[in-house]
Amino acid sequence: MTDAVSPAPIQSALLNEATGSAIMHGYFTREGGVSDGIYRGLNVGLGSNDDREKVSENRRRVANWFDLPVERLATVHQVHSPDAIVVDGSYDGTRPPADALVTATPGIALGVLAADCGPILFADPENRVIGAAHAGWKGALTGVLENTIEAMEGLGARRETIVACLGPSISQASYEVGPEFVERFLGEDPSYKRYFVASAKPGHAMFDLPALTVARLRAAGVRAESLGVCTYPDSERFFSYRRTTHNQEPDYGRQISAIAIRET
Repeated sequence: MTDAVSPAPIQSALLNEATGSAIMHGYFTREGGVSDGIYRGLNVGLGSNDDREKVSENRRRVANWFDLPVERLATVHQVHSPDAIVVDGSYDGTRPPADALVTATPGIALGVLAADCGPILFADPENRVIGAAHAGWKGALTGVLENTIEAMEGLGARRETIVACLGPSISQASYEVGPEFVERFLGEDPSYKRYFVASAKPGHAMFDLPALTVARLRAAGVRAESLGVCTYPDSERFFSYRRTTHNQEPDYGRQISAIAIRET
């Protein structure tokens, strides 16, 4: 399979400034893949109904961007949990149920998939520890961000030297939720009211998942930013579960965000 266009991921200025050339990262879009139809572009979702060979080729292209074989692209079976796992040199391609990965091993790219949920990449360049987390509303609320940081600390990272960036995800302008959703968050913390504004639909609200994500990262003691890019309106660059649902399409692709420590 060939394609004239190579993947061209978005990057975080904060991560680039903090890590220099020691750590590579990218928030990949649909650009540079071989899938077609509703999966057009760089669909890396093994859970989608896309042609398996095309998904495998797309994943190979992501790994190649890091100058790594596809066997060194580590992902998990994402289940909207707060769980983070440690990946090391023994990684064998297994995808356990979890929503975050951390490593101190060079030459392994940690990847998380998303199609509206938040992909967060973490790096402690001083102690050479990295992480990647998938945080939808459930993961963000139940602690996947904090658990990723704790797992990184278990490998020698320190909060004061960790930086993190939230990649392309659904914005408040595109995320309408019902009253039971709002009640669940306010039951957890009444101050979360600040992440909701009334929508045009009675009893409903628009939810600011990116703001909650960045606030929880900062409250956990790490420097954090958001790219401020919304997946929902930009069908040329991003897959979106919510857009797929609204368009009554049968399935959707997933984009990947990944990070790796360079081998010395």
